[in-house]
Amino acid sequence: MTPSRWKFGYRSGLLMAGVLAVLFMAGSAMAQSVPNPTLQEILIKASLLTFNDANVTGNYTVLHAKLAKPFRDQFSPDKLKEAFKAFADKRIDFDLIAAKPPIASAPTRIDDRGVLMLRGYFDTSPSRVTYDLDLIQSDGEWKLIKLNVNVKPPGE
Repeated sequence: MTPSRWKFGYRSGLLMAGVLAVLFMAGSAMAQSVPNPTLQEILIKASLLTFNDANVTGNYTVLHAKLAKPFRDQFSPDKLKEAFKAFADKRIDFDLIAAKPPIASAPTRIDDRGVLMLRGYFDTSPSRVTYDLDLIQSDGEWKLIKLNVNVKPPGE
């Protein structure tokens, strides 16, 4: 009788540990607050300028190192180079965003998974640089898990 009681207690303990882990993760995601506008600008520009440098130089190692672990695990520097080949082939260089403020196209928020969502553009000419960035806490700081950038004339 004791072993079956122990098994029941052990299984219940595992279930309770799993529930507590989920509650802890949900609580920590909810406890995070949206970074202030200065930090948002730093995150946006650091992400996009690192991406730009990778495209201009053809070296995606630094960009890869700055990604969140799940993104790094999915994409090697060579896969990043292949994925963003169009930017390199067209010699797209948008480093002028360093001198421009980002303009939000949607409110910055943290979703229920703890993902910081930054959406917007830079009012650059002749083409506008738009961004769609998702970041998570990884290694104690906000790091990219999604990078979507477009460079095209406004209105396109």
